[in-house]
Amino acid sequence: MNHVVLVGRLAENPTLTTTESGKQVTTVSVAVTRNFKNPDGIYETDFIRCVLWNGIASNTSEYCHSGDVIGIKGRLQTSKYEDENKKTHYIMEVVAEKVTFLSSAKSKDEVTENNENKSSKKTKKVN
Repeated sequence: MNHVVLVGRLAENPTLTTTESGKQVTTVSVAVTRNFKNPDGIYETDFIRCVLWNGIASNTSEYCHSGDVIGIKGRLQTSKYEDENKKTHYIMEVVAEKVTFLSSAKSKDEVTENNENKSSKKTKKVN
């Protein structure tokens, strides 16, 4: 069974592109922190390449930004390519089947700003 579930932060803003056949695609890097510390006492982070297609790609690029926490359910896929020296390279990536938007750094900032604005409006000077 080839099944992957990730929860992490977007390492960059998703950029939507369209293939020659008209399919929408975006490739994102998801920063996933390991649940244990290394010998130096630091939690290391893996940056995992994920490919999103069509509606998932469109929605993610529209609603998500760098730093947002997302969940991805998908499968592992290996791709290969040859460089200019004819050396073959292999890439392991996750092909997303479902993306869940868990939290948005932008919306959190907006909520904080809106609450501060409401607080300043409620304050009235009493004589």
